Formats: sequence, C-alpha cells, structure tokens
Amino acid sequence: MTATAGAAVLWLASASRTRAEVLRRAGVPAHTEPAQIDEAEIKSSLRSGGANAARAAETLAELKAARVSRRHAGALVVGADQMLECDGVWYDKPRDMDEARAQLRALRGKRHDLHSAVCVMRDGARLWRHGERTRLWMRDFSEDFLDDYLKSAGAEALDVVGCYRLEGPGVQLFARIDGDFFAILGLPLLPLLDFLRGQGAVRT
Repeated sequence: MTATAGAAVLWLASASRTRAEVLRRAGVPAHTEPAQIDEAEIKSSLRSGGANAARAAETLAELKAARVSRRHAGALVVGADQMLECDGVWYDKPRDMDEARAQLRALRGKRHDLHSAVCVMRDGARLWRHGERTRLWMRDFSEDFLDDYLKSAGAEALDVVGCYRLEGPGVQLFARIDGDFFAILGLPLLPLLDFLRGQGAVRT
C-alpha cells in the first residue's frame, strides 16, 4: 500500500472500472462515484462553440470532478475523460455491436488521436489538471479479423471509445502507437501520481 496514513480521502468521479483498476493496481485506493453529467449535451455545446477535442476532454474531466467534489467536503476528487478524433470526427462509445463494427471500419487503416484529460479538485476548487494526446494507427485488418475480434470482445467493445482495450485482444487492431499506455486506458497515471505525492496522498 502506498497511500499515506491520515491523507485526505480520494474519490474517482467515474463509473469506469478500468480507471478504478489502474489506481488500485498502482496502490492508490479510491472511492468511486459517477458524476452523472450529460456528456452528449456538453460535447454538442462545446463543438458548436468551436472547441477542439482536447478542450472537450479537459472540460468534461473538470465538470465530473466538480460535480462529485461538491458532495465530499475536504476530499481530493479525480475527474477524467477521453475524446477520440479521426478525420475531424468525434467518436463516442458505441451503442450496439452494429455501431461498434461501423466505428472500427471507419478507423481501419487510419491514424486517430486519443485526447486524455485528468483534473483534481477539492471543495469545488481546481487544484491541478493535465492533458495528453496519444496517436494510434489502426492496421488495415480484414473483415474476417473484424468478425473474430468483435465475437471475442463481446460487450466489452461497447464499454470504451474506439471499441478496444489494449490490455486485451484490442492491441491486435494496431500497427503503431505513439503515447502513454495509461493515458490510452483513460488515466494519465504518472503525472497524476506525481501530483498526489505533492498533496501527501501517496508516499514520496
């Protein structure tokens, strides 16, 4: 265990099992609580206002942290978000397997950018934020591979933007990746740990 005894309680403003697992495996226990914000409406508003995908990820991460921070006085609250952009299109988590197949066909053989943002707040005040861009090149896989992949991934393909988990068979979709592995999982972990050490939330 690397958490500091007596440190402020840490909350993760997310329903993501992957983000919670990343923190747990790093030895940072955190309570989890979904922020329950209208992401679709916020994204639409940001897009119409001219925001880019990186800015959208930062805004969503901060809004999530702010929502949960208001419920837990004195706690450090971590909010995080990701935006996938390819050829100017913003992609969301697929709603069903047909949409997952369509997304993977659209990304096949192309480079896309994954913008990951994290924000930490206490009592509604932003203490820190960080953003990273990862570039990923999907290979030009066959239709047979796509069929096999979606059968193997099952419902998990619907849990993540881009329909892939790099810690599983999803890594086979790619020819090249430039960026941080943890950021792809949805949480830029190393910068976050550095900040939390400065707050006394994990051991130095």
